[in-house]
Amino acid sequence: MDNKHITNGHTPKYKICISGAADTSHCGDAAFSKAQELGREIINHEGVLVTGATTGFPFWAAKGAKEVGGIVIGLSPASSEKEHLKVYKLPVEYHDLITYTGFGYSGRNLLLTRSSDAVIVGCGRLGTLNEFTIAFEDKKPIGVLEGDWATDNLIKEIIAKGHRGKGKIAYSSDPKELVEKVIALIREERQETQKETEAEAVEDIHEGGGE
Repeated sequence: MDNKHITNGHTPKYKICISGAADTSHCGDAAFSKAQELGREIINHEGVLVTGATTGFPFWAAKGAKEVGGIVIGLSPASSEKEHLKVYKLPVEYHDLITYTGFGYSGRNLLLTRSSDAVIVGCGRLGTLNEFTIAFEDKKPIGVLEGDWATDNLIKEIIAKGHRGKGKIAYSSDPKELVEKVIALIREERQETQKETEAEAVEDIHEGGGE
């Protein structure tokens, strides 16, 4: 990526998805400022923000990211910009690029989580829990923002009663701390992948007689 096109001077290293409610009426007054702070911290920690190109919590995270000159990529459930605006009635502001998947919300959610290095969950609804479970099944690093909403406690209950282990999940009520924890999980995963790749390369050399 060409650094001269990045206004904050950072070279992005991480693609971090923000998952949260499109309708935040149940989230409380602090949700908007927390979402914006998450967006800013992702950019300040050399990340690219990935969203579902929607309203609510992810939208405010995108706004925060653009405030500090970051890159924001959206994945829309719509098949075109016209459908995005007219049928789904979703915004295009605060995004540098929107991919129109044409797969509806459920298909969009799958692509959204799989195209990211990690997922951070804020105040959400059922769709947010869907994105969380996809990320969990894919063994993605996950951050859960704790706050004056039920989402964080619901996730903790799912983990406690789901009989699938703890996953790669970090929790915090502080956006900066949460982003740092999530990036630490991404780095750990990358290091493990690199070690596995190197071990496989050595094994291939031995099997090939050193050639």
